[in-house]
Amino acid sequence: MVELQRQIGGSKGIVMDGRDIGTVVFPDAEIKIFMTASIDIRAKRRFDELKTKGNNIDFEEIKRNIVARDIADENRDISPLRRAEDAIVLDNSRMTVNEQMIWVMGIIENKKHGS
Repeated sequence: MVELQRQIGGSKGIVMDGRDIGTVVFPDAEIKIFMTASIDIRAKRRFDELKTKGNNIDFEEIKRNIVARDIADENRDISPLRRAEDAIVLDNSRMTVNEQMIWVMGIIENKKHGS
């Protein structure tokens, strides 16, 4: 999978999302953004998503699943989840999608202008 991702992004100018994109797949990417949010916010977002789809699931169970997944991903042998040292952290816990886009575009503009 890593090789396929590298082929797709080989010509640059691509945005990719994944838990190992900035550390394993594209360690030399021009811009790396490590997006995160608090466990409670992530659980609430997932809970709301499932509710709109008609699923009846317990909030605390969703939260436990997220924590378990993070632990598993951080401790896996191949391509573990970790923030690249040169990644810019975006904690979007209290941001709308539009605010996130504005923030990211600011990072891109700064990079284009050498800041």
